[in-house]
Amino acid sequence: MAEQKKILGEERRSFILQQLKDSSEPLTGSELATRTNVSRQVIVGDITLLKAKNEPIIATSQGYIYLKTSSGTPRFERTIACKHTPEDTENELNLLVDHGVLVKDVKIEHTVYGDLTASIMVSNRHEVKQFMENIKNSKASLLSELTGGFHLHTISASSTQVLDQAEQALKAEGYIIE
Repeated sequence: MAEQKKILGEERRSFILQQLKDSSEPLTGSELATRTNVSRQVIVGDITLLKAKNEPIIATSQGYIYLKTSSGTPRFERTIACKHTPEDTENELNLLVDHGVLVKDVKIEHTVYGDLTASIMVSNRHEVKQFMENIKNSKASLLSELTGGFHLHTISASSTQVLDQAEQALKAEGYIIE
C-alpha cells in the first residue's frame, strides 16, 4: 500500500483555501488534515496564516467556513443584547433560527480580557443541535456563563422584518435586555 504524500507549505494552504471555497458545508481541521496528510495542528497554523492574509475564514463549532460574498439577496444585520440561563441557550438559538435568522456570533465584555467574541454561525435546528452537542461533549462553558448570562449576538436575515419578528420572539421569552 503506497503512503500518501504530504502536501507542503504554500501548496497546502492553496489547497485548503480552494477546499473551503468549494465547500457548501463547514470543513473540520481533521478533515483537512486527512486530505493533506498532515496533523490537525498544522492545519490550525495554516488557517492562521490564511487569516493573516485577510482570507475571510471563520472557525465555527462545525468546522471552518470561507465567507463568500453573496451576490443574491441582501442581508441585514443587528446586534441584540440578551440575558438568560445556560439551560435556555438552545431555546434562544432555536427561536432565532426558526424565524429565518443566522446567529453569527456571541460577544461578552469580560472584566479582565475585555470584549470576547466567538463565532456560532447557526441557521437551522440541526446546526443548533450540533452546537449544543459540541458544548456538552467538550465540557466547554458558554461565554455567557462568564457574565451571569449577559451577552450580545450578531444576527443576520433577509429583511429587517425577519429580524424584528425574531427579536419579538426573544422578548416574549424574557431573553432581550432593553
